[in-house]
Amino acid sequence: MQIAQQLHKSICPLPHNMYDNICKLLVEQFPTDFAAWLLGEPIPLVELSPTELSLEPIRADSLLLQSDSTILHLEFQTRPDANIPFRMLDYCLRIYRRFPNRQLSQIVIYLKPSQSSEVFLNTFELPRTRHEFDVIRLWEQPLSAFFSSPGLLPLAVLADVQDSANVLREVAAKIEQVENIDVQKNLTASTDILAGLILEKAIIRQILRTELMQDSVTYQAIIEEGRQKGHQEGRQEGRQEGRQEGAHLIVLQMLSLKLGDLPEELSSKVKRLPVSEIPALGLALNDFETFDDLGQWIASRTMNEA
Repeated sequence: MQIAQQLHKSICPLPHNMYDNICKLLVEQFPTDFAAWLLGEPIPLVELSPTELSLEPIRADSLLLQSDSTILHLEFQTRPDANIPFRMLDYCLRIYRRFPNRQLSQIVIYLKPSQSSEVFLNTFELPRTRHEFDVIRLWEQPLSAFFSSPGLLPLAVLADVQDSANVLREVAAKIEQVENIDVQKNLTASTDILAGLILEKAIIRQILRTELMQDSVTYQAIIEEGRQKGHQEGRQEGRQEGRQEGAHLIVLQMLSLKLGDLPEELSSKVKRLPVSEIPALGLALNDFETFDDLGQWIASRTMNEA
């Protein structure tokens, strides 16, 4: 489905923390690869719904995987979060209540380099209560760990490396060796998005086969989740202006995927575009390589209206 068609159907912003969601999609698609890395053995794992854990709602941004004997609880974090220790204890108790006989491994994985002390927290303590969990800071991990399995390749550029662009080239070469074209597409899309945490989009576009990205399940999942949330919020709000704002936010997200974080001036210009122009922008963004390309397109549309 073309981006322009997707934008016709989409009415609200994409997921707030895109990077965390991409990592969860990777784990869901390659659970054995992640089990081998995180647990030390390729245990077959399946997703466990958080709704099975308690009578009350629980955060849905964690990922729980289970086997007959093991439960793996993962939290992917782009930014430091002082509340992580309590959340891990909360999950531990809920999981134990439901599955008291299974071994629990809890791991927080930080994606983006940070000097904050919060990315080193691995304990929650109260008087006579202490809970520990594991923490992985990707920028401290050896590169070799991520070349052992295809599902881990998109994380390689975030590892302990000196030349991220060169590592991205190695990852791209490895992905091209994957025989299944659908797997290639998913890995390319995930790598493209995660590499954006530390590399300029222009560099990423020079290295990766971007024509693979937009047809991938991973890329489409981002759009679909945003569309579904949009329908839900649209039903709740019932306001036309809410629908229009959602369309602008989606195309802004697509532009960020293509070009990187937009300058505030350009972002404001996109938001001022008539909603009728959004599908055309969605189609045109495939040809954009720089912020100047976007600025010239907006100027041409404004000139035509005048």
